[in-house]
Amino acid sequence: MNPNQIIESYVRDVAAHLPRGMRNDVAFELRVLLQEEHHAKTEGAVDLSDTTAVMNLLREFGHPHEVAARYRPNFTVIEPSDGPRFIRLSIIGLLIIWSLGLLTSWQQLSSAPNNVLQLLVKWWGGTVIPSLWWPGALVTSFAIASWVKKRWPRSSNWKPSDPDRIVGGRLSLAFAIVGMLCGIIILIQPTWILDFFWNGKAAPAAYAALTYSESFLQRQAGPLFILITLNVPFFIAVMIQGRWSNRLRQFELTLSLLTSSVILWTIVDGPILLSEVSDKTTKFLLVLCLIFTLFHLTIQWMRKTKPNLSPTALYSQDVRQSH
Repeated sequence: MNPNQIIESYVRDVAAHLPRGMRNDVAFELRVLLQEEHHAKTEGAVDLSDTTAVMNLLREFGHPHEVAARYRPNFTVIEPSDGPRFIRLSIIGLLIIWSLGLLTSWQQLSSAPNNVLQLLVKWWGGTVIPSLWWPGALVTSFAIASWVKKRWPRSSNWKPSDPDRIVGGRLSLAFAIVGMLCGIIILIQPTWILDFFWNGKAAPAAYAALTYSESFLQRQAGPLFILITLNVPFFIAVMIQGRWSNRLRQFELTLSLLTSSVILWTIVDGPILLSEVSDKTTKFLLVLCLIFTLFHLTIQWMRKTKPNLSPTALYSQDVRQSH
């Protein structure tokens, strides 16, 4: 093959990896570029054949796949700026799915304590392997978001945000306080619900299902009641102030960690309710509350920013000011 045939074959291979609508234009541009480069490299050469020279040129230019990638319009499935968020959501979602699956296996383990290995195998095949749908769903959603951003670019007008504002305003806090008060009443006496709806005529099994165990009343009930009750004056203070402050954030962190510790103690220590079914359901709901609380605290910690200047930055700032 002569040099022109070699270049033509190279251009044809590059164009084959491009969308049909841009093949001819790219092929014409690439052919002219390679021919000019070939003539420039072989001009004045006496001991180098044209075939060897053009092959060296094409090797330096790159494989046809790589050259086609330079011309092909890029489509990013996950934007580089969204990469850390994708990894973070994948890990958090998988941990939640695995934890819920492990909790289900743990509940089954209580009735079959000798089948630990079998339950772990069931958890692996029934929860861990199927959980891979979550990263796949995230990839799909991020790809759609990337396409939407390219199709309809966002406005460049940036607006400042207030990290200390109350999400939903004071009204949302008022509803939250009402919900806490109802929860405290139910926590004090769960059978109150039966008396309220059935006027004390519910079945005895229903009352037994909502009766606390003696171990829970003697150990966790007091600390848990105090910690949950403290949320009411705390959120009232936030509602009155109208925004978050550093002191309120620190108090929220301390209260959340203490409450999470007591909830974890309650889950692993012993039965909460006399009925086994009600006890498992209650512990399952407590696990969900614990996961949500820890997830909320983790997000707050990851979003926290302290723009303190390092010694190097301080030195650079002094130098700029001196000039």
